[in-house]
Amino acid sequence: MAFLLDGQPLAVDTPFQTPDGTQYPANWLRLSTAKEKKAIGITEVPDPPQYDQRFWGYDAEGHLIPKDHAQLVEQWTAATRQTAGTLLSPTDWMVIRETDNGTVIDPAIKGWRQDLRLACELKISGIAATTTTEQLETFILSDSYTSWPPNPNEVVTDAIS
Repeated sequence: MAFLLDGQPLAVDTPFQTPDGTQYPANWLRLSTAKEKKAIGITEVPDPPQYDQRFWGYDAEGHLIPKDHAQLVEQWTAATRQTAGTLLSPTDWMVIRETDNGTVIDPAIKGWRQDLRLACELKISGIAATTTTEQLETFILSDSYTSWPPNPNEVVTDAIS
């Protein structure tokens, strides 16, 4: 909940002053009752809806608008490729070593690298399949987008007690 005094927002944990000049300490809003707040003219209003600024902006009149879908598709596609590259890069040396001297890569690592590349392409296909900013936001926030195959060298198992 947000607090308003004389139409102006009040920040919790910040001292404030009423129009008549009475000063209140920083913790007053947190410690006071609803009745005490109402007695000095403070009203509670619901927090305004929060929008993900990666997908939404405001026009010149202050109206919420979706960001350009085509630009977002380009940005998220590039970011997805970069994430995949970042995840793959710690094991790139294994590929080079296998090429240089024949030391075979652990099959689990090789399979994981292939799974990462496939996951990246599926994510990019999911991004491309969206036609609106709303659809893109829903996809980007979904487990389908945020989950990547775990590195077999970093898998942590629960210890059995």
